[in-house]
Amino acid sequence: MEVYAGLDLHSTNTYVAMIDGENRMLYKHRHRNDLSSILSALDPFKKDIKGVVVESTYNWYWLVDGLMGQGYPVHLANPSAIRQYEGLKQVDDKRSSLWLANLLRLGILPTGYIYPKEERPLRDLLRKRLQLVHHRTAHILSVKNIFARSLSIGVNSEQVKKLDDSRVKTLFPNEIGHAVMASVGLIGHLEREITGIERIIKETLTLKREFTGLLTMPGIGDIIAMTIMLEVGNISRFPTVQDYSSYCRCVKSTHISNGRVTGHGNRKNGNKYLSWAYIEAAQFAKRYHESARSYYEKKMATTNKIVAIKALSHKLARASYFVMRDGVAYDQARLF
Repeated sequence: MEVYAGLDLHSTNTYVAMIDGENRMLYKHRHRNDLSSILSALDPFKKDIKGVVVESTYNWYWLVDGLMGQGYPVHLANPSAIRQYEGLKQVDDKRSSLWLANLLRLGILPTGYIYPKEERPLRDLLRKRLQLVHHRTAHILSVKNIFARSLSIGVNSEQVKKLDDSRVKTLFPNEIGHAVMASVGLIGHLEREITGIERIIKETLTLKREFTGLLTMPGIGDIIAMTIMLEVGNISRFPTVQDYSSYCRCVKSTHISNGRVTGHGNRKNGNKYLSWAYIEAAQFAKRYHESARSYYEKKMATTNKIVAIKALSHKLARASYFVMRDGVAYDQARLF
C-alpha cells in the first residue's frame, strides 16, 4: 500500500491527514506542535509512506528537520504556487491537508527548496544583519529629516553618525534634541552589532569554489557575495538563467494577452534577500565601474532611476548565474 501524508502547519498545532494510492482517507487528526505527537501519528504507516508534505510556513524548520531526521521523505510545498479549486464551498485544515497529500500522490506538487540544516544558521545571521542595516538607515533618515525640517540644513550619513550630545544641544536647544540623540544612540549601537555580525561571518564562512567568481564582478564584495552564496545554496536547482532571474525578483510580474496587460502576478514571489543583494551590487557598480555607469545612464535617459537600477541589477543577476554555474570569471564584454 502507498501512503501520502499532508501536514497543515500552524503556529500552535498541525493537522495531519493521510491518504492511500487511490485517494482514500486513512487518517485525519489535529496534533499540537510537538514532534513526538506528530511522529506517533505517522509511525504506524512509516513503511508505506511515499512522502510527507509540509507547507512552507514561517515555522517549518523544526518539523521538517525532525521528520527528515527520522528518515521520512519530506517535501516542502510552495504555498504561493498552490491553488485550490475556487468553486469550493468550504475549505478547512482537514481539506487543506488532504489537498497537499493528493497533489503529492498525483505528482503535481509545487515544491520549495529545503535548505541544508547545517548552513541555515549563517544564512539567518546574514539576514539579521540586513534587518539591522534597514533599522540603521531608518534612523539616519529620521535625523536627516529633522535637520531639514527644523534647520533647513542638509547632512550626510557620516555627519549623522559623528553627532554628539554637545553638538546636538547647540543646534537643538529644545526637546527635539532628545529625539535626535535617541536616533544617534541607536545608530551607534546598530553599527556595532552589524560590524560584529560581519566579523563572525568573515571568520566562519569561506566562499565555495563555484561562488569565488562573484568577487570578480562589478559591485559585488565579500558581504554581497556571501549573501548570494548562502541564499542560493545549490545553483544547480535553477535549470535556466530565466529561473534564477525570476527567483531574484528581476522579472516583471505582468500578465499580457494580445499585447495588452490583463493583470499582475505575485511580484513578491522569489527571494527578497537576493533581490536586495543585486540592487546593492548595481548601486555600487554604477558608482565605480564605467561600463555599468554608462549602461545605467542610457537606461535612465529613456525611463527613470528605479527602472534603470532594476535593469542593471537584472544584468548582474544573469551574469552571476553563469559565473556560478560554469565556475568562470566575470567577462565584461559579454555583459555589456
